[in-house]
Amino acid sequence: MVFPTIEILPPHSYQPLDEAICEIQSYHWIFFTSVNGVRSFLARLRHLGRDHRVIGGIKIAAIGPETAKAVESMSLQVDVIPGEYRAEAILKELDPGEMFGKRVLIPRAAEARNVLPETLRQWGATVDVVAAYQTVPARNNVPWLRGLLLERKIDVVTFTSSSTAIHFAALFEKADLVELLSHTAVACIGPVTRETVETMGIGVDVVPQDYTILGLTRAIAEYFNKLRQR
Repeated sequence: MVFPTIEILPPHSYQPLDEAICEIQSYHWIFFTSVNGVRSFLARLRHLGRDHRVIGGIKIAAIGPETAKAVESMSLQVDVIPGEYRAEAILKELDPGEMFGKRVLIPRAAEARNVLPETLRQWGATVDVVAAYQTVPARNNVPWLRGLLLERKIDVVTFTSSSTAIHFAALFEKADLVELLSHTAVACIGPVTRETVETMGIGVDVVPQDYTILGLTRAIAEYFNKLRQR
C-alpha cells in the first residue's frame, strides 16, 4: 500500500544553484547525497544550456549505489562511494588534509542534515550548499491510513528517509502515533532514518545492512521468515 508522505518540488529559488553551475569549473568536488539531487542538478544543467561534460575533471562523491548509478548514467565517473551509505561514512573515505583549500559543491534537498558540509569546512574546504529541490508534505487520505492501522491490516510500515518519517509522524498526535504503530513492524532503510524514528518514541524492528531499497526488501523478508520459524 503506497502512502507517500513527501512530495519533491523545485527549490524556492534556482538562483544559488544556477550561480554554482555557471561557476562549475571552479569546483574541485561535487558531493551528491541522493538520486533526486543528481536528477535535479543535471536537469538544471541542461536548462542552462550546459553539457554534463563541463563536469569533466571535477571529482564526484556519491552516497549510495543508486546515487552513483544516476551519476554514471550520464557517463560521469564517481570517485568516492562509501561502504556505508550515509554522510558520516563518506567522510571516512576522504583525507582531511587533501580537502584543505578545496572548493566543494553540494546540491541537495533544502532540508538536509549539515554534518557533511560542516565537517568539510572544519577540514578547510570552501563548501557551497545549494538547494536542488525541496520536500514538502504530500496530500494524503489520513483517515484511511489510520483505519488500516487501527484494524491491524498493516504488517510493516517502511520509512526510506528521515523526511518520510517526519512527515508521516506529523499526520498524528504523538500518543496516537505510538499506539497506531504498537502492533505493526517498523522498517527503516538505514541508521539515520532509524534514529529519527526512535526519537519519536517508536521502536524499529528492521534496518538492513545494505542501505538500499533492495537491502530493505530483503531485510523485511528475513524478518518475517524468522517470525514464521518461531
